[in-house]
Amino acid sequence: MAVDPRYPVGKYDPPKGTLSPAQRAQLIDTIAGQPAALRAAAAGLSAAQLDTPYREGGWTVRQVVHHVPDSHMNAYVRMKLAITEENPPVKPYDEALWAELPDARTMAPEVSLTLLDVLHQRWVAMLRAMTPEQFARTYAHPEYGTVSMDWVLAQYAWHGRHHTAQITTLRAQRGW
Repeated sequence: MAVDPRYPVGKYDPPKGTLSPAQRAQLIDTIAGQPAALRAAAAGLSAAQLDTPYREGGWTVRQVVHHVPDSHMNAYVRMKLAITEENPPVKPYDEALWAELPDARTMAPEVSLTLLDVLHQRWVAMLRAMTPEQFARTYAHPEYGTVSMDWVLAQYAWHGRHHTAQITTLRAQRGW
């Protein structure tokens, strides 16, 4: 069976119930390592390679690199809202339209890689300091419903791996 190129690590499979402290620690470590993994995946690519879609009809490598901090900034802010407010509603954003904006289509990836580095420093510090009660807190998302911070933690550990694998899979296919 062929792997769907949109999901080289598989689709997100949310956790069932509450995560254990060990599971949380492993997921936080995954998030902590994502900036370096994405940086390594994009390292040394030419402008033409960065502007190559990772799959037919998909985003370019450059757009993928810029998307990750866009998405993770939203997740960071949403988590902060959830741990400081009672089940706050969060606003979705149209990631496909964000990926078409000039910064995502033309800017050097280093800008977003640096943003991801510093964002993850803050995010990981927050995650490592969160209590079990805070991981149980929720926000209300129009698409996903009410989700816990355990769910969000697992989703974003997957999210970074997912997009990094889109780039590394393309590189392997093209021999880059």
